[in-house]
Amino acid sequence: MVKALAEAGLAHYEPYAGVRLTASGEKLAALVLRRHRLIELFLVRVMGMSWSEVHDEAENLEHAVSDRLIDLIDQMLGRPEVDPHGDPIPDADGTLPHQEYDSLMTCPIGTPVTIARVSDQDPAFLEFAETHELRPGDVVQVEERSEEGDSVELLGRDDRRVTIGARAASKVLVHVFGALIVFLLSSQTLAAQTPVAKSEPFQITDNSFLVEEAFNQETGVFQNILGVTRLQGQWALTFTQEWPLGSEMNQFSYTATVLNNEGHTGVGDSLLNYRYQAMKEGPGKPAFSPRLSLVLPTGNSDEGLGLGSFGLQVNLPFSKQTGDWYWHWNAGLTFLDRAKATFRQGDMAISREHWLASPFFAGSAIYRLRPMVNLMLESLITFDDELTENGTDRTTTFTLSPGVRGGWDIGEKQIVVGAAVPMSWSDTTSAGVFLYFSYELPFKRP
Repeated sequence: MVKALAEAGLAHYEPYAGVRLTASGEKLAALVLRRHRLIELFLVRVMGMSWSEVHDEAENLEHAVSDRLIDLIDQMLGRPEVDPHGDPIPDADGTLPHQEYDSLMTCPIGTPVTIARVSDQDPAFLEFAETHELRPGDVVQVEERSEEGDSVELLGRDDRRVTIGARAASKVLVHVFGALIVFLLSSQTLAAQTPVAKSEPFQITDNSFLVEEAFNQETGVFQNILGVTRLQGQWALTFTQEWPLGSEMNQFSYTATVLNNEGHTGVGDSLLNYRYQAMKEGPGKPAFSPRLSLVLPTGNSDEGLGLGSFGLQVNLPFSKQTGDWYWHWNAGLTFLDRAKATFRQGDMAISREHWLASPFFAGSAIYRLRPMVNLMLESLITFDDELTENGTDRTTTFTLSPGVRGGWDIGEKQIVVGAAVPMSWSDTTSAGVFLYFSYELPFKRP
């Protein structure tokens, strides 16, 4: 068999020296793992089988199903990252994400940790883990380790205490909550208590209006997004197009605007965006994809259609599902090197130029009313640096925007439409209307 693999270009083989897979062999092996783990998750989520009995069934099915069926299972399950045991699922290109884990034997004592993976898939051990609430997504805290007793004492849900052996503890792999993630998730304790595998995936994602979601475009799929806002007699139209760069980890997009401001209509400033999928959503952890954007001064600053300066914008979006809810958090900053504005005093025109730095924070809650209908409540607070006749000033604005979105899957394409009523409070109170349209489609077959 080893010689056959070598002849097929899947392995390097030297008699009495050892065997290692070639790049092609590693990719093929990863695709076999992908089949096995997707089938296991399908059997648990859809067929209702226990996670302790799906391994043998998946072994029988993984060589019988077609690539097309595996892709459909992957799509139906919401492109999952892990199987029922927490094992990572390779993507359609055979890329297997690398993750670092602690175990219950190495994690800090007295710190909440989330069960991420169970390395022993023997049915008896899986039943033991389930009985002691040690499934992926469960949150526990190591209270004490006893070398003499070869045991670990745990504090689980509802202050339940349980003691397990050191050998069993070494097979339970965990993620330690970072301080930032604790802060972001502390307001939603269900995020730490509910396993992702028990929540049905959302059919609509990456279609928020004001609060950026932390999901890059899938490989081979691009998205067109159109938004129209009307507020206090003025309007703005934005168009964004998002493209994956080679894989889902990297995404490029651009944003163009057309504005109507105080009687002037024209092109506004534009953005060139790069976003990195630094962390994908999993049991006990949110998705995280920081974005860096280059601001292009394509708008006319003399007519109030732009700020006449190159700049940078940074945004840190997080996203986490809990049951029928999705929660999103953003924190960011827009910096302009030499913003420009013109002010008129009678017949005189006064030009101002200054650097501006404007931080912003945002959060949203999205509720799945039906599989393809979501209710939305988004909030945004901005601290905008603005040019004035005498220099600069900072304006704080809070926006609350209730809305709704709905979608349709048409083959491999998805259309999403939505509407919202943004209400803002600063020096004055105002309300407007926001309309949304998105068209997502493949540009190549996987």
